[in-house]
Amino acid sequence: MSPFLAEWWDLRDLGNLVGAILEWISERGAPDWVTYVLSGIVGIVAVLLWAILSQLAFIWIERRVLGRMQVRLGPNRVGPWGILQPLADALKVLAKEMVTPRNADRVLYWLAPILVVVPAILVLAVFPFSPGMVVADLNVGVLYIVAVTSTATIAVFMAGWSSSNKYSLFGAMRSVAMLISYEVVQVLALLAVPVFTGSMRLGDVVAWQDNYNAWLVFLQPLGLLAFIIASAVEVNRSPSDIAEAESEIVAGYHTEYGGIRWGMFQLAEYVAGFAVAATIVTLWLGGWTLWGLEEWVPGWLIFLAKLYGTFFLFIWMRGTLPRIRIDQLMGFAWKFLLPLMLLNVLLAGLEKVVWTETGASAGLVLPAFAVLNFALTAALIVGWGAIAGGLSPRMRAKRPLLVREVGGIYYQPLP
Repeated sequence: MSPFLAEWWDLRDLGNLVGAILEWISERGAPDWVTYVLSGIVGIVAVLLWAILSQLAFIWIERRVLGRMQVRLGPNRVGPWGILQPLADALKVLAKEMVTPRNADRVLYWLAPILVVVPAILVLAVFPFSPGMVVADLNVGVLYIVAVTSTATIAVFMAGWSSSNKYSLFGAMRSVAMLISYEVVQVLALLAVPVFTGSMRLGDVVAWQDNYNAWLVFLQPLGLLAFIIASAVEVNRSPSDIAEAESEIVAGYHTEYGGIRWGMFQLAEYVAGFAVAATIVTLWLGGWTLWGLEEWVPGWLIFLAKLYGTFFLFIWMRGTLPRIRIDQLMGFAWKFLLPLMLLNVLLAGLEKVVWTETGASAGLVLPAFAVLNFALTAALIVGWGAIAGGLSPRMRAKRPLLVREVGGIYYQPLP
């Protein structure tokens, strides 16, 4: 808990209130294990309520923003400015009939939506919203994120296979292929952070950035860029939402799902999006710190402001970038991002060794590393654009030739 906090009602750290409640229970003679279990329950309920309320708010924000980008109004009927439209949609989903296919594996069919939601919620337990606000302060927080999020792939295939629908199975197979490909990129992007900071505890990574006044976005720009691209695939955000696109194989692995079970898949995607944003904020954007502003503004407010701003980036990407083909998506992961992330991990290790062996001051070596990493990232982006442009032939029709014969214009055929 931060040293400047005083009473339980001090809103600069909401952990004060939880601590006061647990202390009151402990003083009444409750065993330690009861206090321990209650602290976990309170934390899980608080995180779950925050995730659901944030999802309802961002559904409205996303639809309004996309409507603005596409020169239309968006939701504007239910409530003032359509602000109650997400609630109406949630009630509609809850009221819909849940139909189970005749030949489906009922156990796995019912279990898949639950197994999709649970990892998305569990991963939120390790993020420190402020110094005293973390449900589980693990010393292997980065490894926990990788381990928990990877289990959703099993649930995706389970949903497609158990539906007894060949289109759902094909969609699940494509989704699993994409998820596994970009999970490798995601893991390597995350690996560079503990290599450079020397700790896998998320609170220690935030403290490292605060101590040196250097966010890792300036020292690991290549890893952050690759993590954003890979995370867009992991949470089915455009331009890589191939798994459930209408123009693809029907609607992906959850074609046969309806009602609340379909809503659980959508809930999992949004909560996973918040988890991705929280990961970016914690590991690359300084967490709850903002160059001393956290002494005056609650750290959890700073964290949420960064998180919501990061999540808005994915909304912006959805409204501006076109969907790409699955072969392009897979090739980009294995042929470009994977080698780059291996190079990024190697570079992070070399920079750490150089810094340790030379004993140079942080004020000298960190700016040099930042300039080097940004220059390398820019060179790789420009180089990839040149290489990709040269490898993909552009078939352009020749200009029409005016002729004197009947018919007016004659187009030469493509070679």
